[in-house]
Amino acid sequence: MNQKIDRRSLLKSGFMTLGGMASLPAIGAFANVPSRADANGNIFHSPLLRETFLENPPKTPPTVIRINANENPYGPPMSARKAVSESVATGSRYSWKELENLVGKIAKKEGVTPDHIMMGPGSSDLLEKVAIVMFAKGGNVVSADPTYMSLVKVAEATGASWKAVPCKGDWSHDLKAMEAAIDKDTKLVYICNPNNPMGSITSGKELLDFCSRVSEKVPIFVDEAYLELAVGADTQSMVSLLAQKKNVIIARTFSKIMGMAGLRVGYVAALPSTLDQIQKITRGGMGITQTSIAAAVASLDDNEFQDTTRKLNHEVKTYLCKNLDRLGYKYVTSYTNFVIFPINMSSKEMLQKMMAKGIMVRGYEIQGKPWCRVSMGTMDEIKQFVSALEAIS
Repeated sequence: MNQKIDRRSLLKSGFMTLGGMASLPAIGAFANVPSRADANGNIFHSPLLRETFLENPPKTPPTVIRINANENPYGPPMSARKAVSESVATGSRYSWKELENLVGKIAKKEGVTPDHIMMGPGSSDLLEKVAIVMFAKGGNVVSADPTYMSLVKVAEATGASWKAVPCKGDWSHDLKAMEAAIDKDTKLVYICNPNNPMGSITSGKELLDFCSRVSEKVPIFVDEAYLELAVGADTQSMVSLLAQKKNVIIARTFSKIMGMAGLRVGYVAALPSTLDQIQKITRGGMGITQTSIAAAVASLDDNEFQDTTRKLNHEVKTYLCKNLDRLGYKYVTSYTNFVIFPINMSSKEMLQKMMAKGIMVRGYEIQGKPWCRVSMGTMDEIKQFVSALEAIS
């Protein structure tokens, strides 16, 4: 039987220890939304996806390799660090002018006017704000399964129901089935592309056609957090549809390619009428600090850092995948900064053995089978992960 788990019981159980956070750092995105656990104590994310955590993690070595949260190990760029340092002196002032400058730069980059942009402290914050507004009067949200759960969790907590559509065999979105799942009560379709936690890609051409047609019936939210890392993929941003007045919402973040996960900057691009609807209830940009705004402005122009991140991420991922091939693991082809693959032990055992070696990864059960997801750290960190994986296999 499923059981409810809230934040207080998580704290009492020791979930919020180093080991617990190693398994589920994303809980912070919707920390007050009750989660369910299955009979084995795994967090219930969806009909197809469970996540494993350690209630009593083993003692870890002093040095911990953190490759569990899809962070960029190379950032923030030096340009952003310098901007942060210089901006601290004016931290006593509100940053409306600086925020306006950032919005203008983003709008120019995206090819839209500033009234198409809404800022937030990370894209997850904006996903959740959209869910609160869109589902205030119920309805349902259609998305893939597995996928990133922040918007879906908050939609359900707000009173919506979720229509989960299983991914295709290659873990891309089944757009045909998702369109068929839309009914009179559907308030939003959510698409994460590239998809988390699978790392898979849905064809940009197919997605553009889907969004163009289906947005005439229902708004579509496309989460493009990992788009800049999709090397060699058939993909493109859906922002171009805004010029055609299509009812799409596109989320972007500075957390991945920019290496600014801890500085918390993200934005959505949408029709001004859509943003007006959201901002009647909650203000965008209010939660971003002066220092984060300065870092974002500087990093937007730092193409060299972004190119370096892409290059190093691809090199590390190529090294990992070659070694997974060597060790006999059948991973999902990834267009992100993480790789997920099925394992030959329970996900809890994998977490325990990796934590004992000071390595933090993620453990899942997908379609009833154990999987491991590892984020792309530095080359040295991934070499240590490969050595640990070889030792415990």
